Parts: sequence; C-alpha cells; structure tokens
Amino acid sequence: MNKHNFFYFIKEGAFNMFSHGFMSFAAVGITVACLLIMGTFTLVAVNANAMLADMEAQNQMLAFVDDKTWTEEQARALEKDLLAVENVASVTFISNEDAAAAFRDKYEDDELFQGLPDDNFRHRFAIDLVDIGYMRQTKEALEAVPGIGKGNVNAYEDEAAGFITIRNVAGVVCIVLIAVLFVVSVFIIANTIKLTTFDRRDEIAIMKMVGATNGFIRWPFVYEGFLLGLFSAVIGFFLQWGLYEAVARSVATNDTINLITVVPFEHMWTYVAAVFAGAGMLIGVGGSLSAIRKFLQV
Repeated sequence: MNKHNFFYFIKEGAFNMFSHGFMSFAAVGITVACLLIMGTFTLVAVNANAMLADMEAQNQMLAFVDDKTWTEEQARALEKDLLAVENVASVTFISNEDAAAAFRDKYEDDELFQGLPDDNFRHRFAIDLVDIGYMRQTKEALEAVPGIGKGNVNAYEDEAAGFITIRNVAGVVCIVLIAVLFVVSVFIIANTIKLTTFDRRDEIAIMKMVGATNGFIRWPFVYEGFLLGLFSAVIGFFLQWGLYEAVARSVATNDTINLITVVPFEHMWTYVAAVFAGAGMLIGVGGSLSAIRKFLQV
C-alpha cells in the first residue's frame, strides 16, 4: 500500500465515521463500556494480587536457636547458614532481649508477664521466603541447620496454603471474565458496525460492479473501525482513570475499609493505556472485518 492509498483510506474511514454520527456514537459508546468493564475487572485483579503479595510478605517463619545458653554472637553466626537455605529471601535476627521486650509490650497490662527475665526467651530469626508455596520443604531444610533443630521452626502452613488458593482462584476467575468480556465486545461492535455497513450496501454493490477490488472496498471500513477503536480507547482510558481515582479516594477516607490498599494509578497508567489502545483497536478492526465480509459477497 503506497502513501497515497493510505491517506485516501484514512480520509475515507474518518469521513465514514463522522458521516454516520449516531451509529458511530453508538459504536464508541458500546466499545467504551466494554473497555471500562474489562479494565475494572483487570484493575481489581491487579489490586487483589498486590494485597495478596503483601500478605504473603508478612507471612514470616520463626526459627528459634536450640540452645538457650548461646550468646548473641554465637546465635548471629547462624545467619549465613540460614541464608544459604534454598527459598529463603531474607533473615532478620531477634535477640532474646528484643523478644522479651516485645512480649512485655504486648502484655503491658498484665503484671504477671512484666517480671519475666530475658533468659526465658531464646534468640530467634524472622525468615522471609521467596515463594510461600514451598514453605513445608523450607521448614524441613531450616530444621536441618545445626543450631536450630527439629521442632524449632514455626511456619503457618495452613495460612500459606489459603493465600495460594485465593491467589490461584482469583487469577483464573479474572482471566476467564476478561476473555468472555473481550469476545462479547467484539461481537457487539461487529453487529454495531454491521448496521452502519448495511446503510452502504448499495454503494458497496455499485463499487463491486464497476470493478473495485475487495481490498479497495474493505480498507476504508478497516480504518473506520481502527479510528473508532482508538477514539473509544482514549475516552475509556480517561474515564477509567477518573473512576479509579474516585474509588481510591473513597477507600483512603473510609475508616471501615482502611485495611485495603490501592495501587496508585500513576504506577501503572502506561500499561493501562497500552492495553486500552490495543484492545480498542483490535475490537474496532475485528468488528469491521467481521461486518464487511458479508457485503463483499455480491
């Protein structure tokens, strides 16, 4: 395709889009609605995944030094051995004094616990994992480290399994919903553009009779769909941005749901814009190609 044909087709596509104002408006409105629904589900999935990642990061394991008589220096020497265990991301040493102080702060209203000596507590390590899916195997490996010993590692395996299940189910549900909505969007936009094409069936038939090729007839419709999809993507993106920011502000100012953290839109707007542009243009072009196919069979 040379540049003259390109400018001709893009001009024809733009002219067709504006000459059928109501139908173009309907096509843009439906596409924007579909993009907003898909975008909302996707952003909910992104935020849910981020919250689950934060929960996973907080799901630490505690490895206790087996011998209470060890000095702090002896206990700290175990850190390099613990870091060498596969699937261990980081290790934080907690002395018996720090553990005792934290315990007293937790039960500051109970005088019975305030007088407990530091020697009643053991040195320990707070351990973060790379993947909590391998918590059981990592626990066994940590218990095999000399100085820790079997039964001296606390791991919340049931909670970890629950996080993994929620993450997997949420991921599958979101992928299925987004895929279904995308197919429905293409179907709706195809039928909407088909109505605009139906108004021009006589024009298409005349062009076919005077020798116009299918490609020459098809390209203006393809560019029309492309422009409709791009225009819809731009509108949908800014509406999604405004909607997301409104929800984020509501969550931030609501004391009852302040435990929910919302990923700032500024951190992912480029990805959202790219997805909206790609999906909008794909829906528009796909719908146009599907709509014009029948009318080229003259």
